[in-house]
Amino acid sequence: MEALELKPIRRAAGKVRLPGSKSISNRVLLLAALASGDTEVSGLLDADDTRVMVDALSALGVGFTKSKKSIHVKGAGGSFPVKKADLFLGNAGTALRPLAAALIMTKGEYRLSGVPRMHERPIGDLVTALRGIGADVEYLGADGYPPLAIHPATIKLNEPVTVKGDVSSQFLTALLMALPLLGSKARVEVQGELISKPYVEITLNVMRRFGVEVTRKGWHSFEVPAARYVSPRKIYVEGDASSASYFLAAGAIGGGPVRVEGVGRDSIQGDVRFAEVLERMGASVSMGEDWIEVSGAKKKLKPIDMDMNHIPDAAMTAAVMALFADGPSTLRNIGSWRLKETDRLTAMATELRKLGARVEEGKDFLKIFPEKLKPNASIDTYDDHRMAMSFSLAALGGVPVRINDPGCVAKTFPDYFRAFASIAAA
Repeated sequence: MEALELKPIRRAAGKVRLPGSKSISNRVLLLAALASGDTEVSGLLDADDTRVMVDALSALGVGFTKSKKSIHVKGAGGSFPVKKADLFLGNAGTALRPLAAALIMTKGEYRLSGVPRMHERPIGDLVTALRGIGADVEYLGADGYPPLAIHPATIKLNEPVTVKGDVSSQFLTALLMALPLLGSKARVEVQGELISKPYVEITLNVMRRFGVEVTRKGWHSFEVPAARYVSPRKIYVEGDASSASYFLAAGAIGGGPVRVEGVGRDSIQGDVRFAEVLERMGASVSMGEDWIEVSGAKKKLKPIDMDMNHIPDAAMTAAVMALFADGPSTLRNIGSWRLKETDRLTAMATELRKLGARVEEGKDFLKIFPEKLKPNASIDTYDDHRMAMSFSLAALGGVPVRINDPGCVAKTFPDYFRAFASIAAA
């Protein structure tokens, strides 16, 4: 297995320009493909998850023209030209789930599949919601999971569309993005507690940019107007706030200052609230319109006990930061970790223990008791980009760390380790 040996890092300081947000990029790509008119997209993330989306949309007849700084998307005007296709979406939930819902509205014959782990990530709540309005969706493997076969069907909106909200916010996102394709009013009702609400906020913001204004009552009812997607002509994808968390954490642990550019006070991403975690742990945070800067605490970081449901991706960064606190930290309400690229709760607990920490793993929480870091830990990454990026921070403890399969960061940040090295001082 390929591995990367990280040498002990004495200090972290410098500036990093972030790649585009994965969450925004794939939403923008899908809506630009479905809109009337052409869209010039700048700042788009160039990584595995966006490439599979572009490849799938291309296979559906959407035209793309790439330049050095942007990508030009030729809108299909509400329905994909190709009515029969076999689409591979890798391990990109932000691609497979919204695309599945959109394809159901366009009356074609499609097959959607991904890597083996994608076939272990649930989609049953979304399929149940879509079947409730007439969709003809077939499971080609285990019930409730991809791969899927989508057959032509007549969709009826006689009743509100109901979807469960306690497994993944991507199911609600998929419905909200797909329903305008029907050209009539619709209401979506969420059953249970909606998790990861900031990601739904991203969805509503991007839809608004393409001319569809969804109104909501709390987080349980959403009204979709009888409106079609219209290109804004040009749209910019801001930097990835989840990716920012690793560099900001490095500034908190390694002294700093570390500044990230491309995301800041005006961000539409919930993960900018990772700044609250940093401040709770004693770091100094400053923020501009499109930048955030962090300097370390004067003493050891403070332990935290926090609900992390609103920032599940950045919460992984906080778990590794807990190694540097002067007491035990508890991360709560992170059960959704178990359904991501790997079972992140078990994976995180396992790898933290390799570094010497004592860890209590619950159904939806981790409690981390920091101990003196063990040198030369060999960190497994489980083909999960966020495991690799989070555990790079361990080198700031003055110990060498081995990251197995570092190439998995290509999912969202192919140049991560080069960028990380640019702020690291041995």
